[in-house]
Amino acid sequence: MSLPPLAALRAFEAAARHQSFKNAAAEIAVTPTAISHQIRLLEETLGVRLFDRQPRKVVLTAAGQELYPVLRDGFVSFATAIDRVRHQKTSRSVTVSVLPSFAAKWLMPRLARFQEKHPDIHLRLHASTEAVDLASGVADAAIRYGRGSYPGLVAEPMFCDSFVPLCSPALGLKRPEDLARTTLLHLDWLRRDEATPTWQRWAEEAGMTGRLPSNGITFSDDTHAIQAAIAGQGVVLASPEMVKTEIETGLLTVPFGPEISGHQYHFVHTGRGQNAREVAAFGAWITEEIAATVQRLAISSD
Repeated sequence: MSLPPLAALRAFEAAARHQSFKNAAAEIAVTPTAISHQIRLLEETLGVRLFDRQPRKVVLTAAGQELYPVLRDGFVSFATAIDRVRHQKTSRSVTVSVLPSFAAKWLMPRLARFQEKHPDIHLRLHASTEAVDLASGVADAAIRYGRGSYPGLVAEPMFCDSFVPLCSPALGLKRPEDLARTTLLHLDWLRRDEATPTWQRWAEEAGMTGRLPSNGITFSDDTHAIQAAIAGQGVVLASPEMVKTEIETGLLTVPFGPEISGHQYHFVHTGRGQNAREVAAFGAWITEEIAATVQRLAISSD
């Protein structure tokens, strides 16, 4: 595909918009003669006349009227894209990869405080159940849940999660033995080890091995399992920290223990890169939020 010279197209667009070679020349910072030359070159290249030259103005021909809106929209698109790229280069931004459930249940209720503290940082959350390669540039940092072995990355400990039975108060569960008459809601953990918070592990710590119901529903997304529990469809083994609002509003209750520990959340990053300052700011904010949560829990337990 062969296109006419860009300078000729630019001159035509400006002249068509102003209906004046003189005003187009002033906008582009050239002489009216240069504008006239570029448009004549374009007309010769296309083999059609684009303007009717009149004493005090120029008027688009039918061919010019067909060409003008296409070029106008094209130059507007160019300007918009260039402004967007320029803004990305100069603005402060950070992309953090997180589990969808963590983003929905832990981060979202707190994000307003991050924006208040750092109004100049544009935060983008990349929600994914897969661990992204931070070297690929998809994200600048990530919040990961696991054993804490992240070779080549800086891993800052956040908090160790815990898990308890949670269900709708409507089920009326009072004792662990009541599980025999309900449905267990399971999570499909991608990677399992001795610290994975499963119902089997909970039963061992509760001294109920072999006494849990064999039926159940397995979910790949823990937010769906939590919604099922709220709807009274069964009992889920979940983090009370992640459903704090649901517990406080009475949608969910902890009918009994024990509470078992899970893995730890880490804030991981490369420790370098053009967004290192923004990554550090987000990490520091996370640390402050965790400290504030611990303090609130300590006060409420007094």
